[in-house]
Amino acid sequence: MVTPESIRQSILNGFSCDDVQVRGDGQHFEALIVSAEFEGLARVKRHQLVYKALGARMDEEIHALSITALTPAEWRDVQNEIRLRAATRETH
Repeated sequence: MVTPESIRQSILNGFSCDDVQVRGDGQHFEALIVSAEFEGLARVKRHQLVYKALGARMDEEIHALSITALTPAEWRDVQNEIRLRAATRETH
């Protein structure tokens, strides 16, 4: 059976990542991947890097995978935006 952890390990084994978080129900999965290797790559190229790391698993085991592929700087921006929104809600 495919597990979020097995997908996470395949991605980590495929290329250098700062963070990989995967969740799912055994058929449908979501992955958040933070890697400096995404620098300068368009979204489709980032996804292709992830697909390459997963290899045949994408065709044989994984029914659906939603990918969010961010550089470390983009991930910091997302986290800062979340903090800003949370702080704004607390003051209102």
